[in-house]
Parts: sequence; structure tokens; C-alpha cells
Amino acid sequence: MSNAAEAPRQNRVIDLKAGAHMMVLDAGIFCIFHAAGQAPAGAAGLPGVRISRAPGTPPGIVTVSTFEEDGWIGGSNGAALVRVMRGPAAVLVTTYQEPDSPHPAPRLQVAQLAGPVTPASAAPAVSAPPAAASAGSEAATSAETVAEKVSSDISAHIQRRGDVSTGIGHWMGVPGSQSWIEGFSIAPEEGVPAADVEYQAVLGKGWLSPWAEGGQYCGSRGMALPILGLRVRLKGQSAETLKVRLTATFTDGTRLGPVDGSEALEAESLAPLEAFLLEFVTGEEEATSAPKASTKSASGKPAAAKSAAKAAPGKAAAKARPVKAAEALAKPAAPKKRKTTPSS
Repeated sequence: MSNAAEAPRQNRVIDLKAGAHMMVLDAGIFCIFHAAGQAPAGAAGLPGVRISRAPGTPPGIVTVSTFEEDGWIGGSNGAALVRVMRGPAAVLVTTYQEPDSPHPAPRLQVAQLAGPVTPASAAPAVSAPPAAASAGSEAATSAETVAEKVSSDISAHIQRRGDVSTGIGHWMGVPGSQSWIEGFSIAPEEGVPAADVEYQAVLGKGWLSPWAEGGQYCGSRGMALPILGLRVRLKGQSAETLKVRLTATFTDGTRLGPVDGSEALEAESLAPLEAFLLEFVTGEEEATSAPKASTKSASGKPAAAKSAAKAAPGKAAAKARPVKAAEALAKPAAPKKRKTTPSS
């Protein structure tokens, strides 16, 4: 009798809450890992995430390496190393949760560790803008002409433009172009040693990339994943004599700065980073005023920026709460509610 009673339980099929998503990556080496602060898996080993080569992707194009042999990275503190030999190519991201789990799906972050071209060799290259009729095309062309005449301290990958380089003290990206920045690297050619520079990219809602050292690429390239802000700081001897001054614009028209870089520069509107101006100044030149900001109102019209003199005292800039691009990737859509009418 006990065997008969146990048989139904042994043969039960439990429908898990699951979601499958395709992530397209360019050629390079990437790390896909859990965002910090997530709850560990329960007794059943859930929630969890599996990273695998997507169906239709030829063998040898994509290699996925994880601590587990089957691509399982669990629900927290896990990571997958993905190598794409020839891009673009896709990987399959599958999330699993308990059927009655009230929590959102595990949130992921993506960081590019290496690309087909090293940042050092890619920095001098400036891609020409595509021949498309747009309001910002002339401004983009003009900005690149200027970039060719200055040093290549900063390199970045910009939407619809590709790899672009410019110097410290010059704008990276074009304010008002509405083309977002996907990733960047900073390696001063003179004045400040690259080893004295560290920076982070805002990848999502309250999430920053690990600190990158001078010359290392931070963010993504060719994945259509914008960064939502940045943070730059100096260390070593350079930090004793120089200060960071950072200004940024975002795709919704928000402009922030100058700030000292002690906190991440992010837009309250959650808009992608469009352009930034990085300067290294002496203590006497350091900006003491609060950052200026102009944002769009609910009606869509830009609100006038308040001058630094009228800014309220206190913290230089309120920290924004940007949306993680990969969070939307792993978050299942909520079911639609149906209206019911009582039967007569």
C-alpha cells in the first residue's frame, strides 16, 4: 500500500515558472553573472539560470564555460564565461523559479572582458558615421573631425557610429545626438599614468560594473546595450595633485555636471548615456558648485536648467535609479488581468 501511495508522488510533473531569452553577442569574450544582493537558492535548488549555446548557432562559434558542466549558474554568486569566435552569435538564457515564487526572476549583468581588437589598438580608430539623414549627422561628422586632431585618451563604442576616440578635455559622443554609448575605456597618453585612472559603468538599476583600470574596456560593444552613466576616479600620486571633473548628457535631454566623480553620474529619468566630458584639473580649478541639470517634463518639453548659484545646498547630484538592460531580459512579462461579469 505504501508503494501505491508513493507512486503518484514519484510520477508527479511540476510546472516551474520559467523564461527563455536569446542574447546576441558580438565577437569577443564576455562574463554573464548575477547581480549582487540576490537571495540564494532554496532546498530545491531554485531559482536558477542556465546559459547555453542557442539553437541554430553552429558548434565552435560559441563556447560557454561554467562551474557546472551543464551551464547551470544557480540563483546567486554564479557566472558564465562566453567566448564568441565569430559574431554576432546567440546564447540561450533560461531562468527557472518555483511555481509559486513571488520574487522576480534572477537578474543578470553582462561585461565584455575582451574583444576581437584590443582597446589599445582600437583607440586610434575613428569610425565614419553611416550615411543616414538625421538631425545629428552633421554634428557627429564635425565631432569626429575634431577627434582626429586630438589625442586618443578615451575610446568608446557609440550606437550607429561604432568605435570612436577623443582626448581628455574633449566631448566623447555628441550632446543632443540621441546615440547612446555602449562602453568605453580611458588611457591617458600623457600627464596622468593610465595606472592611476579607474572607472565604472552604470549597467542597470543600482548596479555598477567592477572597477576597470586605465586602458581596460568597460561595458559592451555591438550588443545594443547602452550604459546608463559612469564614474571616474584617480588614485596614486595623481589623486594627490589632480581632481576629476565630469559632465554628461543623456538621450532624453538631461545634462549633469560638472561633478567630481566621487559618485556615479546617472540620469533620474533612467535614460542611456549619450556623451561625457572628462577633465583632470588642479585643486584651484575644481568645480565647487552643484551640478547643473536639465530634464524633460512629463509633457515631453525640456525644463529650464537651474543655475549652479540657485542650486540647493547639499549633495552634488541625486543618485538616479537606472533600469538594468539585462534585468528586462530576465524578467518575465506579467499576465494580463481579465474582466469578469457575474452571470445572471
